[in-house]
Amino acid sequence: MYASSIGSGATQRGRFMGIQGSMDRRASRFDLMAVRLLDIGVACCALIFLAPLMIVVACLVYVVDPGPVLFAHRRLGRNGRSFPCLKFRSMVTDAEARLQKLLATDADARAEWARDYKLRRDPRITPIGNFLRKSSIDELPQLINVLRGEMSIVGPRPIVEGEIERYGRYFIDYSRVKPGITGLWQVSGRNNVSYRRRVALDVSYARNKCLGLDLRILVMTVPAVFLARGSF
Repeated sequence: MYASSIGSGATQRGRFMGIQGSMDRRASRFDLMAVRLLDIGVACCALIFLAPLMIVVACLVYVVDPGPVLFAHRRLGRNGRSFPCLKFRSMVTDAEARLQKLLATDADARAEWARDYKLRRDPRITPIGNFLRKSSIDELPQLINVLRGEMSIVGPRPIVEGEIERYGRYFIDYSRVKPGITGLWQVSGRNNVSYRRRVALDVSYARNKCLGLDLRILVMTVPAVFLARGSF
């Protein structure tokens, strides 16, 4: 049903696996319960309402580039645990091989990838993939991750294991909460924001998480999605 990509930094992540317990005390028990109820309610309503769109998108993804409709990429969740983050596939089926070939032959692309873990002109993206990314429709399957308890509607960006060292000592803050479909980074310019600023936004959210903050970010998400600033 879906393709997957597995990171290689398990031993590096293992150093951070025991960071639960006292870290969760900053958010009140009421906030945690309220946020979980919000997650379940929003995810269920969104899946029901968006089901026709998701079916159409799934068909288009397959027609444009036959292969798995969903892509499951290993990301880090709360307490540093790895989970399969679901997205509609926006890249060709041999995306990893194409990336390695590009990085081996293009110094500029290699530098951009090392700096941002993203490419502005990514040759792996399919024609429909560009639209899915700019509109954020590719992230709709993450509603399933929310129902499974692996993600939240609002939270930090879900990162890969290779980014742990980029967070340094702040990875502990990042790991206090579940990653989200939307968050401070998503409503602050997304890919137009420097990597250092992304880390600061994630850490700020983790240290100040509460139901009120989540609701404010949800309201800010609507214009951010429609304006598509920093989406590529």
